[in-house]
Amino acid sequence: MADKNSLYKKRIISELYFGTTLSSAEISDRIATSLPLSTKILNELIEEKVIEEAGYAPSSGGRRPMLYSLRPGSMYVVAVAMEQLVTRIVILDMAKKMVTELERFELQMPNNPNALAALADRIQAHIQLSGIDKEQIAGIGIGMPGFVDTARGMNYSFLASGEKSVTQFITDKLGIFTVIENDSSVVALAELRFGAARNKRNAMVINLGWGIGLGLILNGELFRGSFGLAGEFSHLPLFSNHKLCSCGKSGCLETEASMQVVIEKGIEGIKAGRLTRLKDLSSKKFDEASEMILREAEKGDKFAVELLSEAAYNIGRGVAILLHLLNPEVVVLGGRGAMAGKIWQAPVQQALNEHCIPRLAVGTGIEVSTLGFEAEWIGAAALVLENYGNDGAGENMRKKSPMLNYAL
Repeated sequence: MADKNSLYKKRIISELYFGTTLSSAEISDRIATSLPLSTKILNELIEEKVIEEAGYAPSSGGRRPMLYSLRPGSMYVVAVAMEQLVTRIVILDMAKKMVTELERFELQMPNNPNALAALADRIQAHIQLSGIDKEQIAGIGIGMPGFVDTARGMNYSFLASGEKSVTQFITDKLGIFTVIENDSSVVALAELRFGAARNKRNAMVINLGWGIGLGLILNGELFRGSFGLAGEFSHLPLFSNHKLCSCGKSGCLETEASMQVVIEKGIEGIKAGRLTRLKDLSSKKFDEASEMILREAEKGDKFAVELLSEAAYNIGRGVAILLHLLNPEVVVLGGRGAMAGKIWQAPVQQALNEHCIPRLAVGTGIEVSTLGFEAEWIGAAALVLENYGNDGAGENMRKKSPMLNYAL
């Protein structure tokens, strides 16, 4: 019974993290227990100073129910957002507020056999510097590029982990529950729980970054596909441009619309004498160059706006294909590129007007994320709480999934 109570406690914590304030009746319904048992466990969590009473709900004609919420300083989550060359780490409390400064450091993922060990060391150092007892940390959530199988804790593109999974390697080293997910799915999870896709049954979240990622929300849940590898939007073969893509194929959407390509076209334009405030892009690292283009576009720089508009139109061509297949309620433009705001919307909509059946396009909203670049670590933290009350869920998923006997 003690183990079952512990599991119920974790599920209550998870529900309160996403629900903010809930009554005992609402909690009882969400964790599928009797009201007396959920009330008993709530009282135990209050005694343990994990949750607190948050006042009474508005009257609906009867007795006003007590609401409960998590104590902000009771527990923490380590959120890690990885790109191919740069990683960010931050610790958040149960109110989703940062309690450490966002740490940014260079970590090359491609062709780096030591990347996983280096990542674990940096996470450990960040926790130690925070002064937070690891017993107060609910878990470590990591969003990362590549072919990521969340159920097995594996990344088939990066972070060689030998006989162990990525999650087992970090858990064993730090003694803290760890879960990983593809970066675009992490962004989609953030939008589903806290952003523009909240309360949507079907949505597509475009992650505008190094490539063009896609997180799919189908029937109100994150859709990962049979092997956890759904959403490789970047590699739709849309062009006959004979440009080699990072996947080894040619003509992929990524070759005409990724932020990396936007930077390359910016460098070419500057060399050709285009009038612009953009300077020295060729001497800057990816994140610095992309942020400069996004910032100058926001300020109205004509060339910067042209660069993003061309990329957005090409992305819209890809979105048109997905609309014909999935018919979502909303398409959310998120990730790093969302920093440029509504500059993305008109070109994407133009592409939909030209390439999509009107009846499909007219019912789908095109929204820019309000979470922006922060979605990566907001989603990484949410990933931990999504899995916090599901002991053994990963093992169950492994039993249901066919084995991957090949390298991707």
